[in-house]
Formats: sequence, C-alpha cells, structure tokens
Amino acid sequence: MSFQNMKAARDTAIGKLLAAAETAGGGEKKSYKDEREWKPTVDKAGNGYAVIRFLPAAEGQDVPWVRYWDHGFKGPTGRWYIEKSLTSIGKDDPVSELNSQLWNSGREEDKQVARDRKRRLHYVSNIYVVSDPSAPENEGKVFLYQYGKKIFDKIMDVMQPQFQDETPVNPFDFWGGADFKLKIRQVEGYRNYDKSEFASPSEFLGADDAKLEAVYGALHDLGEYIDPAQYKSYGDLKKKLFEVIGETEISNTHTTAESVILDEDVSYEDAPATPAPVEAKKEEDDDAMSFFAKLAQE
Repeated sequence: MSFQNMKAARDTAIGKLLAAAETAGGGEKKSYKDEREWKPTVDKAGNGYAVIRFLPAAEGQDVPWVRYWDHGFKGPTGRWYIEKSLTSIGKDDPVSELNSQLWNSGREEDKQVARDRKRRLHYVSNIYVVSDPSAPENEGKVFLYQYGKKIFDKIMDVMQPQFQDETPVNPFDFWGGADFKLKIRQVEGYRNYDKSEFASPSEFLGADDAKLEAVYGALHDLGEYIDPAQYKSYGDLKKKLFEVIGETEISNTHTTAESVILDEDVSYEDAPATPAPVEAKKEEDDDAMSFFAKLAQE
C-alpha cells in the first residue's frame, strides 16, 4: 500500500497483525554478512543496550515480519550442517524426518540427538535504530533485524495485553507505536533478553510526514524470505545431511507434519553465547547461527 493508505489503515492494524501471528511466515535469503542487517553489540561481560523502533510493513507486504526455521549442528564426521529448514515454507525436510525417527526409536540417546538437531526459530523485521551507544554510526538508519520468540512474545504482549487497565499498542505503528529498549544480559552462559521492554507509546520522528515517508521508502523487502527459490531442494539437503552424519539412508520416516510436533522450536536467543563443545572464539554476536556459519566455513 502507499504511505497515505498505510497511514489511513492504522486503526485496524493490530487485528491484522494478531491474526497473521498465528500463521507461518517465510524464510531467509541473506547470509550472516548481509550489511542490511543490524545486530546489537555486547561488551566482554555479554551485556548490551540499544533502542530500536519496529517499522511497519513495506508496500505490498501484509505484515511487518517473516519467520523461518533452520538447523545448525555438528555431525559425528566433524562437519557442520547449517541450513534453512523446508518446514519454513510448508515442505518436508529431511532433518525433521530423521528427528522423528530418532524420537520414536524408544532410545533416550536417540532422543537427545534429536534435541541437539532441533529447529531454531527466527523472526525478521525492519527496524530504525534510535540509539546504539556501542555503534553510533548505526543511529538514524533502517536495518533488518533478526530476533527470536522471546522478543516476539514481548511484541504480542503489548498488542494484546492481559490486563484491563492496559491499552493495546501496535509497536509497528509510526504514530502510536513505541521505542523498544533492548537490554541484553549474560545469564549462565546464555544471552538473556528478559529485561527488554517497550517504552510508552509515542509519535515517531515527531510525526513529521516527510521524515516518516523517507523511512517508509527505505524499508527492506521481506518478500525474499518466503521465496522457495532461496531454499535448497529436499534432495540436496538430504545429501548434505548424510554427508554430515556419515549415514546413507533414512528408514521408516514419518511425515514432516508429525516431526514438527516432535521438534522443539528454539530461537537463537536461547543458544549459549559460546556453544559447547566449540572452543571460545571471542565472538560477541547474539546470533548463535552466525557463529555456527563461520565455523562451518573454516
């Protein structure tokens, strides 16, 4: 929709976003080197702070986020499997099928392997960086931001508050949204986002239409994330999987629909800052999958 149409439709935006949150999103095209993507910086103690503003859906897009799953694990061969899951676009995926077989084997050790290879959940939205003390050059710019279920739950909480004295807020709205204060702590070796919170609702950039329209025109297209052409085929993924685990076939597999139920969906926010048993690389990156991807190329 045009900027003016988006502005006129803001009164019904929350309902549409809540409905869309119940459906699957898309997948990822870019790599960890994508310069369009913003990542918060943390200090040596693993703590970080920034203020961002979630932005509305771009023209031609229904909702201001997409979601996808991927897998990242090291096989017994010593090789890494770092791939997007075809379940992101509603297709069968060989890792999910193998996880289903392992889970139903009756052996606890097989269940643990399935847990170690479980899916990771990612969301992607456009954001405006309001404050980034560790990298002030990012301030005032539009980026793509990947985040997990914990932050998405905070978005849903303000859109559908649990208490009668709370007013629903659409955090993606230019005029009635709110800044998001991202607070990162290191808790027992994991990145923790529990203290992150939305500020009080406020007009973005002083509700100056010229400035808002400039930001709106700078939004990145999320449509690429749901493009099946950006996913490897089932056959290619299956071949890669077997090369990583050192096996040749999956027997007695279940459908992806069954295996998705068995899979444990975990966002990278829940991943340890330095995944065991990998030796510490002094990476200060809250995205564990970016770390894994670098290792896979070494």
